[in-house]
Amino acid sequence: MQDLAIKSGSLVAPRHLAIIMDGNGRWAQMRGKQRVFGHKEGANAVRRVITASAKMGVKELTLFAFSSENWKRPKLEVSALMTLFSEYIKKEANALKENGIRTRIVGDKTKFSKSLQEQISKVEELTKDCNVMQLNIAANYGGRWDILDAFKQIITKNSQGLLNLNELNEDLVSQNLCVPSDVDLMIRTGGEKRISNFLLWQAAYAELYFSNTLWPDYDEDDLKEAFQFFSTRERRFGMTSAQVQNKDPNNAN
Repeated sequence: MQDLAIKSGSLVAPRHLAIIMDGNGRWAQMRGKQRVFGHKEGANAVRRVITASAKMGVKELTLFAFSSENWKRPKLEVSALMTLFSEYIKKEANALKENGIRTRIVGDKTKFSKSLQEQISKVEELTKDCNVMQLNIAANYGGRWDILDAFKQIITKNSQGLLNLNELNEDLVSQNLCVPSDVDLMIRTGGEKRISNFLLWQAAYAELYFSNTLWPDYDEDDLKEAFQFFSTRERRFGMTSAQVQNKDPNNAN
C-alpha cells in the first residue's frame, strides 16, 4: 500500500491535503466591509498555508479557489475574484518557483479570459520542474464535471484506438481526472460541514476535518490542529483494525 503520510515530530502530515477555503465573504461582512475585501485577505491565508504545508511535509496540496457553481454569484464579486486570481498568479509565480512549488490550475479553464489563461500557462511552465510540493489550484472546478470529463477523455481515446474499454478500471479513471491522486485529508474552513462537489472521486477515503476558523484567519496553528486530528485517525481502507495494526492484509480476523 502507498505510504500516505509523513511524520513530522508528533504530527502526521497527509501526503495529499485538500482544502475548501470558506468564509472570506463572512469575514469581510463581520467587519462592515464588502465581500471582495475578504477575498483579498484570503489570498494572504493561501500564502501562509502553502508555506506551512510544504514545511510540514505535505507533498500535494489542492486548494478549492473557485467552483463551477460560483459563477452564480453577483457579477461584481465574480469579476473581482477573476482579477484577484490573475494578480495572485502573476505576483506569486517567482516565489512559487523559488520555493520549489510545482503549480497547476485544474478545472475548466475555457471560461477564463485569454489574459488569465496566459497567466496560468506561464506559472505552470515556470514551475514545471519544481519538486518540493505539488500545488493544485482548483478554479472553475466541480467534482461531477471532473468525473464526467474523465469519461469523455476515455471514450475519445477508445475511439482513437489508444485504449480498450474492456480495460476500464478505477486506476484508468483516476489517471484521466484533473487531480489523479487520492486525497488523504480534506479540510473545510468557515464552519460549514459539506464538501460542495470538491474532488468527489479523489476523496473517497479522505479524512474530513471541519474548522470554524474563517479562511482569512487560517494559519499554521490551525493547520497543525487539523494534522493533530489526522494523526489520531486509523486509516483502514476497508480492513479491520487488527489487520492495519498487524500490517497483514491476509489476516481478516
